[in-house]
Formats: sequence, structure tokens, C-alpha cells
Amino acid sequence: MPVWLREHSWRQTLSAVYLSLPLRGARATPANIFCSERYLKVSIPPFLFEAILYAPIDDTNSTAKIGNGNIFFTLYKKEPAMWDSLTLANADKEKLQYLRENAVLKAHEKAKEETEAKKITKQEHKKYALEATMKLEEEERKRIEDLKEKERQKVAKELELWKNQQKDGDKYKSIQKKGKLHQETEPLKERKSEKMNKTRIPNEGTSKARLKSTKGCPVHGSSSIFSENLKEEQLPAPRAAATIKVNFTPRVFPTALRESRVAEEEEWLHKQAEARRIINSDLSELEDLKEEEKNPDWLKDKGNKMFAMGDYLGAVNAYNLAVRLNNKLPLLYLNRAACHLKLRNLHKAIEDSSKALELLTPPVPDNENARVKAHVRRGTAFCQLELYTEGLQDYEAALKIDPRNKNIEKDAEKIRHLIQGTMQSS
Repeated sequence: MPVWLREHSWRQTLSAVYLSLPLRGARATPANIFCSERYLKVSIPPFLFEAILYAPIDDTNSTAKIGNGNIFFTLYKKEPAMWDSLTLANADKEKLQYLRENAVLKAHEKAKEETEAKKITKQEHKKYALEATMKLEEEERKRIEDLKEKERQKVAKELELWKNQQKDGDKYKSIQKKGKLHQETEPLKERKSEKMNKTRIPNEGTSKARLKSTKGCPVHGSSSIFSENLKEEQLPAPRAAATIKVNFTPRVFPTALRESRVAEEEEWLHKQAEARRIINSDLSELEDLKEEEKNPDWLKDKGNKMFAMGDYLGAVNAYNLAVRLNNKLPLLYLNRAACHLKLRNLHKAIEDSSKALELLTPPVPDNENARVKAHVRRGTAFCQLELYTEGLQDYEAALKIDPRNKNIEKDAEKIRHLIQGTMQSS
């Protein structure tokens, strides 16, 4: 049965009603208060306050403040008037029930309308956001198209410039060829002129006689020779040919410097130099090896083949040399741990698995498989040393990485049974 709160005080003006309700030590929240035009309810189990108001109020603007063990209501009247009492007096139960149900029904309808309004507003916001996103995408697409057009125009200009340069180069080559031909024909012409001069000197008397006998008539042959000599003297000398030497900055990489990323290239060169330094260090056993046998990747593949053939000791030797050449490859330690497990070198298997896990950082999806193998191999070595608790930790770590692996889950369950059996026997 609820405990009815009968104690309350109220006062009024023409436009508002001020109601103070003591809570008797109960703690109220806005969820405990329900107010409509004619119905006011405060439910704080086990306490209950209910009032059918004398006249309608503006429930939207009315307020309720909770504090100091009281709830203070400010109820604004819909029509300015003085009330005879706070609640409706002399009303039968049916009327009170009707007013109560009607208030609840209106509250539900109002809540439904507010929900629909919020839904519509949310849809409008989504529509606006979609339109804004489409507008941004359209602007971005236009910007990219403008960039493409600018690049296309730039490439077209560069191509046109290159074509013009090719044409100028062809013209220059043709001029050089003409100059060479002219230089080759010039000695021939000089020789011809010398021969003609020699033939003219002994026949000078005859030529004078011919000139006298033909006085007053033009000499066609002699005039044509003189005109040819004059034309040859008027031609300008060809430009001297020369060779232009172009020197390029020496580079290791075949690409041009403007197309290269210097930082990455320097890092690569540094790593190559470090590898060469290690290879050329005082490792006496490397002196007789071939060049490919000094490659850690080649040694790793060789070790894998030996492991597949069952030559575990040979595989360990190959992995050992590969580790001495490059001690930063986690797969070398991981594969060597597998060999040590086969050879029952359990402590070395634990060391190599731990080193592989140390190098397989940060944990990323690409090295998940390698990390699972490292945990399983170290856990297997622990279990063979009868350190079941440490082995179970590694198997559980492998399960966290690959929870769908049924084989690892079965092995982990077997280890749990072994741990329980040892605990019971002790």
C-alpha cells in the first residue's frame, strides 16, 4: 500500500499557483513527477501524492524544483482567475478516474507527437547531412578534374616544347651536315681553280690574240667563270662544329634525383652497408663461402629444406649462420626453435621462441601466424620440462590471437587436466 503525502502548502496569484510538497526524507528525481493540464502526480515508493487540479494549467511552461527535502512547483494557469481550492472538490470517483485516465492518455499522445517530431527532425538532419556530403564530394570531384585538366595541359605544353626542340635539333644536324659537305667540296674547287690558272698562263698570248680578234663581242665562257668565282667568295663560312660534354651526378639508383625519395634511399644504402660490414667482418668461416651462401634469406630457405628432410642439426647450423649475418629476422629464431624442439634442446627452444616474440613487435595482423607459432613452441617446451603453468599461459596467449584454432584449444584443455591431476596428487 502506498503512503499518501497529505502535507503540502500552496499559494496563488491570478496567473500562477505555487505548491510546496515535503518529501519526508525520500529522494526524488524528475522521473518521479508527472504533470498534465488537470492532473499532478508524484510517485516516490512508498510515498505517493496525487491531485486533480481545480482548473487547467499550462503544463509546458510549468516547472518543478527539487531541493532541501521539498519539491517546489510553479504551475501557470491557462486562464487568470483565483481558485477556490487546489484540487477539484465534491467530485465523484468516476469523474476523478476519467480525469486521471484522460490525463495519462493525453500525455501518451503528446509523447508520441514529440517522438514523431524528433524522428522527422532527425530525418531532416540526415537529409541535410547527405546533401552536404554530396556537395562536398561534388566539389572534391570538380577539384580533382580541374587538377587533371591542368596536368593534361601542362603535359601537352611539355610535349609541344619537346617536339619543337626535336625539330630544332634536326635542323641543327642538317646544317652541320651541309657544313661538312661544304668543307669537303671546298678543296676540290680550289684544286680546279689552280688547274685552270695553270692552263691560262701558257696560253696568255693566244688569249690576247683571241681577245683582239673578238673585240667588241662578249666572251661568254670567261664571264661565266668569273661570276662563279664571285659567288663562291660571297658565301659565308660555315659555323665550326663542337662537342658539348654533359656531366651527371654519380648515383647508385638508376632513377633521376628529382624522381627519387632521398630519405628512403639513404636508409636502404645504410642497411646494405651494414650488411656488407657484417659479411666482411672477421668471420673466418665466411671466406670460403659463395656469394649466395652469405645471404640470410638463402640460408633460411636451405634450413627449411633440411628441416623438411629431417636433418634438424644441419638446419640448426644453417639458421645459426643466418642469425650471425642478420639477427633481426624473427623467422630465423622461430624456425630454429622448432629444430631445438625436435632435438630436445628445450631451454634453447624457449630462448629462441622468446627472442622471436621480442622481434615480432608491434603486434599487427601480418605477424599473427608467427606469434601463434612462437607461443605454441615455447608452451610445448615448457610442458616437456613439466612446467605446465607456464606452458598453459603460452597456449592461452596463442588462443587470444587465434581463438578459432581448435588444435590449440584441445592442447590447452589437456594441459589444464594435467595441472588439475598434479594438484590432486599433491
